[in-house]
Amino acid sequence: MAEQVLTDFIRALRSADVRVSTGESIDAVNAVKLIGYGDRTLLADTLRCVLAKSPAEKLAHDRLFDLYFSRKPLPAPTEQSTDSRADGPGDLLDLMQSGDEAQIAIAMEQAGQEVDLADIRFSTQVPYFTQQMMKSMGLDRLESEMMSAFKQRSPEGDAKAQDLIDGRKDMFMRAREHAQQAFDTYGAGATEQFRQDFLSEKSITSLDRRDLERMRALVEKMAKRLAVKHSRRKRKTNRGKLDVRKTLRANAGYDGVPFKLAWKQTKRDRPKIVAICDVSGSVAQTVRFFLMLLYSLNEVVPDIESFAFSGRLKNVGDILERQDFNPAMDQIINSIGMSSTDYGQSLSDLKTEHWRAIDRRATVIILGDGRSNYGDPRVDIFQEASQRAKQVVWLCPESENQWGSGDSEMLRYRPFCNKMVHVQTIKDLERVIDEVLSSYN
Repeated sequence: MAEQVLTDFIRALRSADVRVSTGESIDAVNAVKLIGYGDRTLLADTLRCVLAKSPAEKLAHDRLFDLYFSRKPLPAPTEQSTDSRADGPGDLLDLMQSGDEAQIAIAMEQAGQEVDLADIRFSTQVPYFTQQMMKSMGLDRLESEMMSAFKQRSPEGDAKAQDLIDGRKDMFMRAREHAQQAFDTYGAGATEQFRQDFLSEKSITSLDRRDLERMRALVEKMAKRLAVKHSRRKRKTNRGKLDVRKTLRANAGYDGVPFKLAWKQTKRDRPKIVAICDVSGSVAQTVRFFLMLLYSLNEVVPDIESFAFSGRLKNVGDILERQDFNPAMDQIINSIGMSSTDYGQSLSDLKTEHWRAIDRRATVIILGDGRSNYGDPRVDIFQEASQRAKQVVWLCPESENQWGSGDSEMLRYRPFCNKMVHVQTIKDLERVIDEVLSSYN
């Protein structure tokens, strides 16, 4: 029974996106065997140390611990309530007549287990599970007794029916409270994960203001996932190629006997990203989330150069680094994004004022629709930039079947890009940045 309590708590943690491995679960069981459940503070501190790793996971642990272990201690059980543990959930009529709080609490726990209440995932399921718990405790029998009392058509029958109605209402509220607590424990995290999964596949241009705060949390989670994947940048040892010179030097003190072997290693560049973003019109919304994700990766990509343009190109790195992100983006869009789009002029500004930002280490990422109001797109400058950079990636919010239509210059820029892709969702942006970072590993 004690292990089941801990197993269900770990299940709740996992539903809230706290990564608990099998080994950590075993460690938690062993730790609780040593300290027991008596000291709540010691239990919380111990489980936090064993099961939660990051600051976000520790916050989730503390919230769920308070929820999961918040039930009041059960009253001392009577002989009848002790016997009911082995018989399954108690009968509603018997529970109402006994008034035994311990027996009622035990019955609620057992009814929740019988209907798999730990599987609850959405708040809309609370009424359903409440009803299922009531049925498992004999709701049909109670309602049958109620109807029989009504049919007596006597003051005694009416009084009995009213007592049953009041008792049913009380038991229903208890069951609902139990189901609601289960949702808060097991389902709230899963519901949030479902919402984030939905938003990650939702077109960025269709997002509204209500989505922005949740999207910020989603971007932070994506950045964390990318940081974990790409933070350990080690030199890859090529075991098949012995470095003779280094081996001889390392063993000079051993009369040339090769006690220490040195292998040839491949030097890897540190990631550098030059982001060039069109902040005009509907493109600006996509740029907002792209830069939010990019600047959340500053531990993995410490070298970021950011430029924004519509008519003229400006360096916006200082604004993004020195201010809170949303006000900074509002300032950039309002000050730079209100001009008529001119890719040719913006590329000219890049060459005359910021050309040194592009070098052999740099991945140049352009985010824009390539629509330049029929001006000269300066493909020659773009080609030169492509030759200077490690790679060029173009992200376009418009679908590929629109490239080259009207004033779109996408097809003229395409030959000088290592990758040109349509991005519609935040998931698309994550995928592209993941591929760019992988090219440095």
